[in-house]
Amino acid sequence: MPAGLNLVAGGVRSGKSRFALQLAEGHPSPRIFVATAQVLDHEMQIRVAAHQRERNNRYATIEEPLELPQVLVQANPNAVVVVDCLTLWLSNLLLADRSELDIRRKIKEVIAARIGCPGATIFVSNEVGMGIVPENTLARRFRDLSGIMHQTIAGRCHGLYLAAMGTVLRLRPAPVEVCDNIGMGSVFTIVPS
Repeated sequence: MPAGLNLVAGGVRSGKSRFALQLAEGHPSPRIFVATAQVLDHEMQIRVAAHQRERNNRYATIEEPLELPQVLVQANPNAVVVVDCLTLWLSNLLLADRSELDIRRKIKEVIAARIGCPGATIFVSNEVGMGIVPENTLARRFRDLSGIMHQTIAGRCHGLYLAAMGTVLRLRPAPVEVCDNIGMGSVFTIVPS
């Protein structure tokens, strides 16, 4: 995995979080995990507990649902930082009634906080723009801002990965490669014609 900024995106239960942790563990300590989820119900409590067991004690964990740029600025620049996940963070901002202008500014601050750091940063995010157009305004706003956020962050990332069905495609750096989600070995390389 390249140092610098990396984005692992995919659908729900696509294997993206597990893959991001495997990328992080390819680097020496220290490792920091930034959790953006808020535990608001029993289902989320179960999901968070499962993620905590998966990480075990290999990461220092910081829970921050809103002020992600501040956490990233304060993080050890040599550490590998995993942020899971950007779309939950965006959802938190929308539910906190942040303006689109403020959200766009915060997205840029997230990038600025870690760009140039010697340690790798791995952002995890849900790809939500491949489904139907949502029927309500808030959901459409979330979908649109997710797309803007992904384009903005992906544009600055050295490593770009797309997870689907437990398989991960490395899109950047070239060449495009299918990664084995368990052992990180290359299954095959897609050669341009």
